[in-house]
Amino acid sequence: MTDWLVGLMESLGAPGAGLAIALENLFPPLPSEVILPLAGFTSSRGEMDLLAVLLFTTLGSVLGALALYWVGALLGRERTLAIAAKLPLVKISDIEKTEAFFQRHGRKTVFFGRMIPIFRSLISIPAGVERMPLLVFTLLTTAGSAIWNTIFVMAGYLLGENWHIVETYVGIGSNVVIGLVALAIVIFIVVRLAERRKGRHASRR
Repeated sequence: MTDWLVGLMESLGAPGAGLAIALENLFPPLPSEVILPLAGFTSSRGEMDLLAVLLFTTLGSVLGALALYWVGALLGRERTLAIAAKLPLVKISDIEKTEAFFQRHGRKTVFFGRMIPIFRSLISIPAGVERMPLLVFTLLTTAGSAIWNTIFVMAGYLLGENWHIVETYVGIGSNVVIGLVALAIVIFIVVRLAERRKGRHASRR
């Protein structure tokens, strides 16, 4: 993957780093914790302008997020509810609670979500489903992405040849996030199955 990124940046320069970040939003297996420090390291060698890297990677983040926003917008609330109704163990009330949460905390969720591995991409979809004002979504995404990108680009710039250290530490953080999500899913399934069993016992009485 690193060779591919290096080739992309060598061919396109800073816009290549921006393209890689845009794709990372659509395909999370392309990790920003590799792309951004590598872009910073490349800048430290004088092969790309640092400011251009920061601008293009942030632009790439915003464009990728907007693409997923429109996926959510096209999907819409009614289709989301229809899909949820067909999923095992999922209740319409679960979606309604999620909607209520997003309506109360949507702005903070979009802003801070841009700085959390995995959720960086996914948060754009519910924003689209809920039709968060596009200007607000774009501004929050730009701000959150600019902070995230600057931290990692500068880390790669300052670490130089040791830029890959960033990937190691952020990888640990990503695994923690994945573990917490997996635990939450397991708890959700256990609780929902227990509720079903209680319902069946109550109906038999």
